[in-house]
Amino acid sequence: MSRELRSGRTTGTCATAAAMAGVRFLLHGERAGTVDVPLPPGGALAVPVQRVEPEGGGVRVTVIKDGGDDPDVTHGCEIQAVVNVDRDADGSLTVRIEGGLGVGRATLPGLPVAVGEAAINPGPLAQIESGVRLAAQSLARGEIRVTVEVPEGEEVARKTMNPRLGIVGGISILGTQGIVKPYSHDSWKATVEEGLDVARAQSIEHAVFTTGRRSERLYLETFPDTPGMALIQAADFFGFSMRAAADRGVARVTWSLFFGKLVKQAQGLAYTHAGTHPVDFGLLADRCAEAGCAPHHDRDIRSANTARQVLGLLRGDPARPALIRLLAERAAEAARGFADGRCGVDYAVFDFDGTRLA
Repeated sequence: MSRELRSGRTTGTCATAAAMAGVRFLLHGERAGTVDVPLPPGGALAVPVQRVEPEGGGVRVTVIKDGGDDPDVTHGCEIQAVVNVDRDADGSLTVRIEGGLGVGRATLPGLPVAVGEAAINPGPLAQIESGVRLAAQSLARGEIRVTVEVPEGEEVARKTMNPRLGIVGGISILGTQGIVKPYSHDSWKATVEEGLDVARAQSIEHAVFTTGRRSERLYLETFPDTPGMALIQAADFFGFSMRAAADRGVARVTWSLFFGKLVKQAQGLAYTHAGTHPVDFGLLADRCAEAGCAPHHDRDIRSANTARQVLGLLRGDPARPALIRLLAERAAEAARGFADGRCGVDYAVFDFDGTRLA
């Protein structure tokens, strides 16, 4: 029996927990072991606190990022909040939130935060302020300053899309829901949208969607003059990415992918992950026949296990290039359908050994 996948907490929720624990320490002398953090959709999540360390006139609180069973490069990172309280500030209570060490800064337009600002997205920014005000209910006036820091942030950010998005110096503080649902793909979709927003802010009208790092590298080797900001790793999100591109006024999309993904896109699948959306080998056999491939391959194609196996069977078949063109045409039809006909589509297709097929 398969176990239930475990949810995690976003960097925004971790930062909120650290900030709340810091406020409670400074106002009440409490070293909280756990903090009930308010979540943006409502409700709360109990978050353990790793360390509470007085620092100067304030306090530094550390919470460990737990991504649950979702693959996440920030899993296990220390998310810290340096909190200071000024009880003598004039007027009603104000909360100021800033990014420090290991939190990136925006250098390009098109992101949810302005150029020059810390990469703390609007959702988690509001979550942190809400949590701080909840923890400071006894304080009617003054100023609370929260600086979010991630000691490993600059190193971890190199494994993310932040450098390409123009976010330098660290990771982003993210999370629209406050919790990380395993394999929910929300963060990947948000990265696709942000990549498109940055590209459009730079007046780029031709986006290149790749299915991963290797298809991206092969495309750049083939078309070395492609602007880096035009390249967006869309992974398996075929339909979503096409709609997102069309919604942002992208005039043309090129997909850089391997034969297997091309086959699935030609099937019209909005999502092409191998584990949940398999190749229809009967349909692929029909496409091979339509392209003029040798009939004696038909039975083997219909009983194949992988698209790679089919491509190998057709090696040397003079109709193989016609098959690639046919599949690309069908995939482009599906892509235009997802985009409601609002942008042009073409394909760069590669063999599994890196050879360009079309």
